[in-house]
Amino acid sequence: MGRREWKLAAALLQTLVGLSAALASGQAAAQLEVRMWTLLSGGDGARMRALVDDFNASQRDVRVVSTTLKWGEPFYTKLITASVVGAGPDLATVHLSRIVNLAGGGVLRPIAPAEMAAAGLQGSDYLPRQWQKSNYQGAAYAVPIDMHPLVLYYNKTLASQAGLLGADGKLKPIEGVNALGDAFRIATERTGKPGLTMESSQSSYAIWRLWTSMLAQQEVGIIRDGRFIYGGAGEATLATISTWFRRGYAQVGLDYPASTSQFMGGGTTFMLNGVWEVPELVRATRAGTLGFDYGIVPLPRMYANASTWADSHAFAMPANPGHAPSPQKVAAVMRFVAYVSKHSMGWAEGGHIPAYRPVAASPEAKSLMPNAMYAAAADNVIYDPDGWYMGAAGPLEAIASKFMPAALYGYMTPAQAMRRFETESARLVRKAPPRY
Repeated sequence: MGRREWKLAAALLQTLVGLSAALASGQAAAQLEVRMWTLLSGGDGARMRALVDDFNASQRDVRVVSTTLKWGEPFYTKLITASVVGAGPDLATVHLSRIVNLAGGGVLRPIAPAEMAAAGLQGSDYLPRQWQKSNYQGAAYAVPIDMHPLVLYYNKTLASQAGLLGADGKLKPIEGVNALGDAFRIATERTGKPGLTMESSQSSYAIWRLWTSMLAQQEVGIIRDGRFIYGGAGEATLATISTWFRRGYAQVGLDYPASTSQFMGGGTTFMLNGVWEVPELVRATRAGTLGFDYGIVPLPRMYANASTWADSHAFAMPANPGHAPSPQKVAAVMRFVAYVSKHSMGWAEGGHIPAYRPVAASPEAKSLMPNAMYAAAADNVIYDPDGWYMGAAGPLEAIASKFMPAALYGYMTPAQAMRRFETESARLVRKAPPRY
């Protein structure tokens, strides 16, 4: 190659390098960023981060950037404040129990059927109860991810010692509120350890979740037209729960970490908790540190039916008035939502029941253990009643968590605790829904 040809080749190479750099730069510039706020932490947070990373690695058009905020009211306060002034994220994970509050308050924008369809989704892709809960006044405001019900965990070693296992090594059926109380009593008497553990400290939401489940099983409502309608059943149900504690079947005053540690450490036969503790049990079993075999069953049928409190995580798009997302941004958001729905088997490994029907109905999901032990709970889940004051870490739950645990301690009678709860809640249930 002559000198002139060499110069031409070098110039051509330089041009190609420059063109490649320009194309790469243009591609990076074209990449849409989706900002997501999430309240998911612990195992749930790790799984969502993995889904974000996998999605980002699967394509180059959209990049999701996730920020984790403190669970509960701090998250919702910040989401509401930011969204109504147009400074919210593009996407947020929320609880379906808060949809009435968030959608009715103008915090979220509806998701149009065409926006779902463009991402290959439709409402019928999701379990009916969860899709219904995602809608408000005829429009969809969220896309459900899962459901996570209250379940009953049991230590097989202690349950066997108490004579509560059948020949198949599984918990003998428990039907009726007296039978459940007897199981806690027998386990306490025969093992020398508390039969039950559950979160019971002040500010605990666990008592509310169990109480609402038991009322629903009695086919008793909680609120209608701004009034409490449970009558004497509310006090009687709280009295039943408090009896288990006052008789020593369960230890009062345990916060969430202490209650789960009591069960994980082999200190009690039963634990009432949500399915979100499944990953820790699976991890400890694989690591050989749990020390016992365990089982899980849906919350027993104590009364007329097997209703069980549950909530669901979901994706929602903040309204951000004055800063409406472009069609391209909406498409990018929905592309990620669809990815998570269609890859929610990994989410199921966190103990949750997937809301996306093709995954929930798959042989892989149906055979997943220990999820298969409590899968029947999905047929009986109930949510907090609709109301702007209801839902995860909402104001009514906060009031209930102040007074209901006091009945377990004996600081108040069940009647006194219910009266204080109703008195302090009255201003909420009669107040017009806020428009933020």
